[in-house]
Amino acid sequence: MTNNREKLCHINELNDPGAKGFEITRNGLELAFFIVKKDNQVYGYQNKCPHAGINLEWRPDDFLDMDKALIQCSVHGALFQIESGDCVAGPCNGNNLQPVQLEVEQNGDIFLSP
Repeated sequence: MTNNREKLCHINELNDPGAKGFEITRNGLELAFFIVKKDNQVYGYQNKCPHAGINLEWRPDDFLDMDKALIQCSVHGALFQIESGDCVAGPCNGNNLQPVQLEVEQNGDIFLSP
């Protein structure tokens, strides 16, 4: 941990497109979230479907649809844009995933912001 930031991984550890899930404890609270890499950019979201409050992934680190173009809820099939977290199809259409703040250093290390 550097400056209250938690190092998560290096950008090269993620497929493009691809995703990786994380669970950490911060200030006594459990935080489940995931990172998605697309076009060498990274996006972070809480691992929680806005419709049912459940984890999104099919199996560990499997957050994307078959085309790897959208984030997909494993239970309801809701689809979310990778870049914004906006739901574009499914029971939570019009809602969005809750972002988590990430910092990517020049060397490619990805940190969870404080």
